[in-house]
Amino acid sequence: MSQGVRTRPEGSGQPLSEAYDTALLDLDGVVYAGGSAIAHAVDSLAQARSGGMRLAYVTNNALRTPDTVAGHLTELGIPTGADDVITSAQAVARLISEQVPAGARVLVIGGEGLRVALRERGLVPVESADDDPAAVVQGFGGPDLPWGRFAEASYAVRRGVPWFASNTDLTIPSGRGIAPGNGAAVEVVRIATGAEPQVAGKPLPPMHRETIIRTGAERPLVVGDRLDTDIEGAFNGGVDSLLVLTGVTDGAQLLAAPPHHRPTYVDADLRGLLTGQPEITGDGDGAGFRCGGWTATAGADRLELTGDGEALDGLRALCAAAWTAAGEGSCALDGGKALARLGL
Repeated sequence: MSQGVRTRPEGSGQPLSEAYDTALLDLDGVVYAGGSAIAHAVDSLAQARSGGMRLAYVTNNALRTPDTVAGHLTELGIPTGADDVITSAQAVARLISEQVPAGARVLVIGGEGLRVALRERGLVPVESADDDPAAVVQGFGGPDLPWGRFAEASYAVRRGVPWFASNTDLTIPSGRGIAPGNGAAVEVVRIATGAEPQVAGKPLPPMHRETIIRTGAERPLVVGDRLDTDIEGAFNGGVDSLLVLTGVTDGAQLLAAPPHHRPTYVDADLRGLLTGQPEITGDGDGAGFRCGGWTATAGADRLELTGDGEALDGLRALCAAAWTAAGEGSCALDGGKALARLGL
């Protein structure tokens, strides 16, 4: 196991809202779900803000403009300005602007969020491959995006026009379930052309760079619910992260996380911003790893958990046992019985 591989969640003697100057918050699964605020989110964010922490909202969804996102958050009781919202549309627009001439035309396959972001960078959105575009950009365009838009992208890409994507998330949550995301649309053009786009969104560095440029954060904390976008994005950016369990990640996925998916901290919800984080003791010897009233050990084929106390402390101890056993890989030990004891 190489130096620097995370083998346990960290502790913090300070509330996270004091230890970090800016929270870079994912939205769906962290702040809201299905358009409604998640329990404790509004009050927790208000307290963090009143204590001096800057709040920035970072989303891979390129459809909505920052103004629209800010308006939605404000309606939920979280006062937000457009400058507090960073989207993958903004990140990909900056990426394009660094590679094409000022005022260049860009073929847009997506929604208004992309067009606004391109104009902000001095670029001109166009609708056809015959409009002499200097680049093609794809972003989520909503469920009503016509099939012909993918043909326009394919025509341009096959002519050698550089191709960009806001993000490649294959799915996106909706009020009726899981729907195809921008990554699915990107696959259509990839199949038609054999080309590969430059991608800006989480977990890739252009998105992290965009958040730092726009927020000026010096001690940022990424807060998310997804290991493969939020936590991996923090890992790629070399910053700390808080995983909240209000979204898609469950206990089994967390225990099996490879190094680039292991968060710095784990908590139930956004109340975790307002508290310190418990230390995990032990070094993996016969005594195991201890957090709160729990002790976790790695057996020959499964993870063992003894003791009692807060379920989250048991999960943190199990993370230490699983991640230490896995090293640079993904833990294959069965944690089902231990997680069941915690109700997770």
